[in-house]
Amino acid sequence: MATPSNDKAPWQQADPPADEDRHEEPVWTGLLPAVVPADTAPEDEQHDGHDDARRGAGQRRAPGRTGGGSRAVGAAEAAGDDDRDEEAHRRAALRRDALADEPRLPKLQQVLLVLVLPLALLAAAVRVVATPLFLWAEYHRPGFPADSYGFSTEERMTFGSYGLDYVMNWAPPAFLGGLQDADGAQLFLGSEVAHMTDVKIVLQSALAAVAVLALLGIVSCLYLRAKAPGAASGALFFGSWLTVVLLVVLAVAAVLGWQQFFALFHSLFFADGSWTFRASDTLIRLYPTQFWMDAAIAVAGLTLLGALAVMVATWPTAFRRHRALDRVRRRQELKRRLAGR
Repeated sequence: MATPSNDKAPWQQADPPADEDRHEEPVWTGLLPAVVPADTAPEDEQHDGHDDARRGAGQRRAPGRTGGGSRAVGAAEAAGDDDRDEEAHRRAALRRDALADEPRLPKLQQVLLVLVLPLALLAAAVRVVATPLFLWAEYHRPGFPADSYGFSTEERMTFGSYGLDYVMNWAPPAFLGGLQDADGAQLFLGSEVAHMTDVKIVLQSALAAVAVLALLGIVSCLYLRAKAPGAASGALFFGSWLTVVLLVVLAVAAVLGWQQFFALFHSLFFADGSWTFRASDTLIRLYPTQFWMDAAIAVAGLTLLGALAVMVATWPTAFRRHRALDRVRRRQELKRRLAGR
């Protein structure tokens, strides 16, 4: 079997033999060609060779035997040889089964990791931004537009926290619909409550779906790390670059036309007319355009930091590649010993 080329993944190649004069037969395991020296035969085969030598010596010491006794002894020895051959084949089959430890669908799992990483980083950033801490920082930062209809910063913080809590919990619409202002008037209109309910459904469904995909990604990472060292880190490294590219594309689209970008984003998830309100409505007073622009910048920044952290952690250095190869070799040696028991 030809030695795998150096452009393959660490779990698909091995270092070439150190001594070309030693005739070593590579045993393909699906991950690395585990080289077995020709002068190192399995223990059971060595025993069989010694037994054959002893039988040959015994036969040479007794050349004069004839008759039915010799035929009976010969038949017994032939049956014993068959039993030993069968046992040797069985042990060899067990050894091959132990060494044949290929990962299941490695390419598919790598694609899953590449696609899940941007979604997981984006979902984590959205969840961090959707907190009272970010709300407080927005309302108290210099330059944030004041409410021209009379909400104070404290009132904004109180009512804005209600809206934020509503989209993150499972409370009924009355959680928002029952709120009243200082004059006893209903704070949120029915259309506003309906839109916030749509936001709740979309946001929580998306976060739940990404959580399931992230769990599958973690399982794939652990599986590939055990059976194909280097495969998971390579997929995550590529996924981090994909995340950066997607962020750049979205940032350019938002900068060139924020209103168009904002409208396109809402039209993907909400029905036309259900997400547009007047400037005097509570949702606009609590969450003006500047709020959403700052939230988008914060989400993009956190996602970028996460992608850079993953990129640094999975950068394909020579040390990490050699470490992955060493893990494969140690694992194969353990499997070979287990198969030889």
